[in-house]
Amino acid sequence: MSDPGRAWDDHRRALGGFIRSQRKLARLSLRQLSALSNISNPYLSQIERGLHEPSVRVLHAIAEALDISAENLLLQAGLVRERAGSHPPEAGESSTERAIRADSRLSDGQKEALISVYRSYTAGPPDGRDAR
Repeated sequence: MSDPGRAWDDHRRALGGFIRSQRKLARLSLRQLSALSNISNPYLSQIERGLHEPSVRVLHAIAEALDISAENLLLQAGLVRERAGSHPPEAGESSTERAIRADSRLSDGQKEALISVYRSYTAGPPDGRDAR
């Protein structure tokens, strides 16, 4: 039987990792994101490390500061479900792939193209070295 407390801890860590990856993609430091979102630097750090469960208001502020859809961030937080007709998650699908699928700004073709490129990069050589 699975431990629901552990599953929620894993979910908080995954959300924090998603926020951290979006911040890094935006080339923002934690302090810069703190200033843009009007959320304290220590609190953001706790969220990114999965130590705190952010409120909807905080998630909206982070989404706005990162220029991503609040719906996408709420989906990552498990506070909203995917809309009917959206692509169901595949077994083993990463949070990055789920984020791409959840982005309403992309067409289905664009989503599949991005996921294909993402998978080609993450499936690199097993020893971690660049193939040349």
